Amino acid sequence: MASRVIEVDPFDLIVFGATGDLAHRKLLPALYHRDCDGQLPDEARIIACARRDLEPGKYREWAEESVREHVGDLDETVFKRFLERIDYLAVDAGADKGWQDLAGVLAERPDVVRAFYLAVSPDFFGPICERIGAHDLVTDTTRVVIEKPIGKDGASAKKLNDTVGEVFREDQIFRIDHYLGKETVQNLMALRFANALFEPLWNSAHIDHVQITVAESLGVEGRAGYYDTAGALRDMVQNHLLQLLCLVAMEPPESMDADSVRDEKLKVLKALMPLDPETVEKRTVRGQYRAGASAGGAVSGYLEELGRTDSVTETFVAIKSEIANWRWSGVPFYLRTGKRLAARVSEIVVQFRPIPHSIFDGEAGSINANRLVIRLQPNEGVRMQIMIKDPGPGGMRLREVPLDMSFAEAFKVRNPDAYERLIMDVIRGNQTLFMRRDEVDAAWAWVDPILECWAQAKDAPKGYTSGTWGPSASIALIERDGRTWFEDMI
Repeated sequence: MASRVIEVDPFDLIVFGATGDLAHRKLLPALYHRDCDGQLPDEARIIACARRDLEPGKYREWAEESVREHVGDLDETVFKRFLERIDYLAVDAGADKGWQDLAGVLAERPDVVRAFYLAVSPDFFGPICERIGAHDLVTDTTRVVIEKPIGKDGASAKKLNDTVGEVFREDQIFRIDHYLGKETVQNLMALRFANALFEPLWNSAHIDHVQITVAESLGVEGRAGYYDTAGALRDMVQNHLLQLLCLVAMEPPESMDADSVRDEKLKVLKALMPLDPETVEKRTVRGQYRAGASAGGAVSGYLEELGRTDSVTETFVAIKSEIANWRWSGVPFYLRTGKRLAARVSEIVVQFRPIPHSIFDGEAGSINANRLVIRLQPNEGVRMQIMIKDPGPGGMRLREVPLDMSFAEAFKVRNPDAYERLIMDVIRGNQTLFMRRDEVDAAWAWVDPILECWAQAKDAPKGYTSGTWGPSASIALIERDGRTWFEDMI
């Protein structure tokens, strides 16, 4: 089955931090793939900006190495055309160097879509936006893309959003969360709202609980300095996991219009039951990985990677959350994320309630409640666990089997990376998959009390061995409710 590719309008994409890791691993390969699929118009330009003094040809050599490393087999004709789209300017995000040169290049085409991608430390978001405004680089079709983290708490997020908002209108600001660009995340909306099967069951009368797991097998690697100022709650829960929760729990929007979708997500965030000091202690677990083993062999603990003897930064979080509304009253949403866990996997598990009465005798075997598993990565797909009769004579024997839909097998096309989709949505001006300011504010309003309680607590994060599923306290968190974490993740 071939995918349908719609060309976007001519654009200038200005990438700040163009020599950094995000551009190297994600942005340049994503843009090459879009060019390879015929989505970029001939007039599209990529203007790479960084502090380093480089000739454009030298940057193109660096870009070529990046794409070859992360893409593999290339269409050399398309790749030559792609590299010719790239220009490089030495621009200092925190000073005046290079800004006049950038203004001159952009003035050549004032009428095309102009997108500034800030692939830099959040400390530079404000200064870059202020200089964009000071040099009068904002047009009616200008957009700005900012990556997480958006603030370290509600107050700093407000300050950052105020600074960016002084230069750009809200409809020009694209707060990117790459999880929302994943194919399976969008298929969650299709699953819910394009099928009559699930909506009548999508409520507390039929769903027992929901689990959202985003697990990483790697440690902090080269991000130890940043990570120790953030931790798993800020780095993953405040954005990725809460956004996934919103898509599972939101009411049907009146349309796929960006604000209709985000209005419904906001209602979920505002309906999250707040956690006070007593409930934080009972409903949250924070952990920190110790030395252990992974698929690659023995690995160091967090403190060794950090190069310190102490830190209370959490590398693992588990939370029992609830949504105070009619649809979800009494249904717990268990959130779990961490580094150096047993596997790299992101999954949403919707556990349905057991059948109210079994008509089968004991010889038929036990009847397991239905379970819907939505795999975000790796091996994206959707699986429904159902009960059937085991084939063969000799009476009724029940067996649980999966109705399994793998995207790679169902659609014989390359599955685009999330950044490919999201960058093109920026150019189109489609904000459906991007966070609105009030969503950011509502997410921090729920997370801030947890951070405050942890800061005041005397206990350190609970240790867990690398290569496991986190601290034993996270198992107790869910098992004292008579439930268990779903870990059939092969």
